[in-house]
Amino acid sequence: MKKKILATLISSAIAVVTACGSQGAASANAATTQNEEVAEAAETTQATETTEAAETEATGDDLLNEIKERGYIIVGTEGTWSPYTYHDDNDELVGFDVEVAKYIADYIGVDVQYSETVWGSMFASLDAGQIDVVINSVSYSDERAEKYDFSEPYNYSQYAFLALKDNDEVNTLEDAKGKTAANDPTSSIGKYAEDNGAILDEVGEAAQAVSEVRNGRADLSFGTTVGFADYLKQHPEDEEVFKVVVTSDPEPNAYIPVVKGNEELVKVINEALAQAREDGTLSALALKYFDIDTTQG
Repeated sequence: MKKKILATLISSAIAVVTACGSQGAASANAATTQNEEVAEAAETTQATETTEAAETEATGDDLLNEIKERGYIIVGTEGTWSPYTYHDDNDELVGFDVEVAKYIADYIGVDVQYSETVWGSMFASLDAGQIDVVINSVSYSDERAEKYDFSEPYNYSQYAFLALKDNDEVNTLEDAKGKTAANDPTSSIGKYAEDNGAILDEVGEAAQAVSEVRNGRADLSFGTTVGFADYLKQHPEDEEVFKVVVTSDPEPNAYIPVVKGNEELVKVINEALAQAREDGTLSALALKYFDIDTTQG
């Protein structure tokens, strides 16, 4: 009887040990499987993060690469704003900004294709990807900087307004308050007019603005000293009709906006502008179109 009980106990002990061993092996196998799955997940996550990082790093030069591959850069410009961007007697697109654009294209190593667009739709064309950049003496603003990155400034100007010479009611910037100004409401100059209390007579082109002042539908029109000097140079008969009143100190007024996310394009544009400044090209272009060097501030 004792032998039978002893045998039973031994069998039970073996069963317990065997069971414990099986559970330990199962637990070990489960732990190994779990560790392998965690390691695999970590590798997958790391690979994904590496890919995403590479893609993020490459994002900044997508547009620049596209420009190089297609062989030309598409530049938005007005074509109606002398001496910055306009058509000469042979109907060729010329001007200070036109030549700046050509210089930048040459620096990149591509041709330039100009897309002549009215100012009011210039940024919509940029947003839609119809143009790569705007080179039209664009002013910087915090509002624009929310959507676009800007190059370094490449020109400076002074604001002024043009009015009839016999209009004694507008002789200073303060006099513009409450007066009608013929300007484009979407332009920085139009905003300058409104900021100084003028009521806008909304126009789209400089020639129309001058006509509004001439015909008495507007009291004045804001612009730049360079722009008005060029107008009077081309229309000397109007020197007895209009007066130009300077309203600000020189300040940067020409930047090149690019849709955010194209840092490499902005970088190469800045390199081109720096070279143009160093080799004297910017100064030469200013003298050619403005008769004075407006590129040094």
